[in-house]
Amino acid sequence: MNNNNSTIKTEQERCYLIGVISPVNNQWMVEEHLKELTLLTKTAGAQVIDTIVQEREHPNPAYYIGKGKAEEIALRIKDENINMIIFDDELKPAQVKNLELLFDIKVIDRTSLILDIFAA
Repeated sequence: MNNNNSTIKTEQERCYLIGVISPVNNQWMVEEHLKELTLLTKTAGAQVIDTIVQEREHPNPAYYIGKGKAEEIALRIKDENINMIIFDDELKPAQVKNLELLFDIKVIDRTSLILDIFAA
């Protein structure tokens, strides 16, 4: 994308997509949402390296996903040269901040990605 303020940069970002199975979103729904998010991510000019799914009864207030899963992802980021994490679900600002501190890369959610696509 050519917009300097956009979330996705002109060099191709390498992303993980993250979805959460919950009492509200069953496995089939999460898989379908992640397929759509993959297409949105490609539209924005980024490359999806992996999709990660976790099953949770309730979102973790600090990380949305579980702390252990977040730490596991953090270990993989450098090995796979990941530049961005995109969550299928809407994150609270504190969750974005905590995840960015842990991952040391940009973290966005589906809404931010869609807004970025429309801004371009």
